[in-house]
Amino acid sequence: MEDILVKLGYCVEFGKVDKNAPYPPDMKGQDGADELTKQAIEQGISAAVILEDALVAAMNRVGQKFTEKKIFIPQMLMSAKAMNAAVAHLKPFFNSGEITRKGKFIIATVKGDLHDIGKNLVKMAIEGAGWEVIDLGVDVPTEKVLETIQANPDAKIGLSALLTTTMGNMQVTVESIKSKYPSNAIIIGGAPVNEEFKTKIGADFYAPDPQSAVSYLNR
Repeated sequence: MEDILVKLGYCVEFGKVDKNAPYPPDMKGQDGADELTKQAIEQGISAAVILEDALVAAMNRVGQKFTEKKIFIPQMLMSAKAMNAAVAHLKPFFNSGEITRKGKFIIATVKGDLHDIGKNLVKMAIEGAGWEVIDLGVDVPTEKVLETIQANPDAKIGLSALLTTTMGNMQVTVESIKSKYPSNAIIIGGAPVNEEFKTKIGADFYAPDPQSAVSYLNR
């Protein structure tokens, strides 16, 4: 049992999606995350163990390496593809309630901003850590965020901005959320924002990288 979970974790960490995937080269022709997850389920390993011991553990390693600049965006995206291939086999167990998510996380790039690479990396890391992510996309007005919180009252919120010109829209959204839902934690991120701006607008946490967002949520 332990052997297949180690192999599965390796596939996620290094982006081996399935048997046909050419990456990484040292695993050419070997089973990937897709096949190994299916095999683990067939061997009777519980979905919760597969998720926590193989997938979440692997994504934690990926996030840490990205934070330390040992890997970069292309490697992160390959890991995301492998993770998604594995999670596809676990969806029936989420739906049945056999395994549960840690919570819900709403993420959006604020109004006026069309950039999504950073948002997508954070989404991937948080999803990989066992959270259900509701991705509202880019150029998201405050009203849409508030509606989504109303439908998911216990959710945490993540807001991204890449342009200095959209920092004002982030502030409007944060202040609107806090006035209506003061207990919902808000994480902000993006190139122009920082710890000082977080304090100024009343957000709860500034995440300079995906792994710090995951660590904050898990705390």
